[in-house]
Amino acid sequence: MNLEEIVNDKLWPILVDTVHAMVMYKVHKAYTRDVILIENPEITPQELAAKLQIPLGEAIVILYELRKGL
Repeated sequence: MNLEEIVNDKLWPILVDTVHAMVMYKVHKAYTRDVILIENPEITPQELAAKLQIPLGEAIVILYELRKGL
């Protein structure tokens, strides 16, 4: 999975909007920032999705935003 291809896709803004509307998004993002990335800074979106039992799209957006400082 190439993150740059995903981010440049015309559907990227729709995925981001959808993820931001998810009820637990802010909690998942904070937990990822405060716990998961400290333990495993190189975690993949697939690993994060499995660990938190969240959709892959949500994991991709969370990691992208945290790694880009958004």
